[in-house]
This record gives sequence, C-alpha cells and structure tokens, in this order.
Amino acid sequence: MLLIFERSGRSVTHMKKRLFLSTLVTVLAISTSASAACYADYKAKQENPLKLHYGVIKVDISPCTMSDNVRSIVAKRLSSAGWQLLQVGSVFDDSGLGKRKQDAGQFFLRF
Repeated sequence: MLLIFERSGRSVTHMKKRLFLSTLVTVLAISTSASAACYADYKAKQENPLKLHYGVIKVDISPCTMSDNVRSIVAKRLSSAGWQLLQVGSVFDDSGLGKRKQDAGQFFLRF
C-alpha cells in the first residue's frame, strides 16, 4: 500500500509541475503580445526661422491606441530637442512602419 501511495504522490507532483509550466508559458505569451512595439507619426515645428517636419516616434504604451498620454510622450521628447508638437496623426504597430519611413526621412525614429 505504501508503494501505491508514493506513486500517487509522484503523479500529483508531476501534474503540479505541468500546470505551473503551462501557466508560465501562457503568461509569457500574453506579456510578449502586450509589449508589441507601438509607434506614432506626428508633425512638429521650430520657430526663428520656421521649420516644419513630419516624423515617426516609438512610444511605449499598451494598448497601442491614440490617447492624451501618447501626445504627452511625443511632445515631451520633441521639446527636449527644441521642437513643438503640432499634431499626432496616428498610432500603429510594426506593420505601419514601412510605408512611413520614406516620408519621415531623417525624422524616422529619431526621437
């Protein structure tokens, strides 16, 4: 009877380990997708002399949606380089980078 009890205990321990590992894998998968890259395109200006530019910037937000937080992040980074944010056009993931790279030129992921 002792032998049967030990096998049963091993089985429970094995099931607990499998449950822990599957839970860990699930949590890691969810956190990886939640931390997908997020970008915003924007327009900015400088005064004296007037300069305008269009750019793309990476923002660390989740979910990747337009918000006042995005505008604040972009404005703060631009102002540290002497630029004033005029407008955030949109927010997007990696799939939107390619079509904006040429338009942003030197301001593609600069800030």
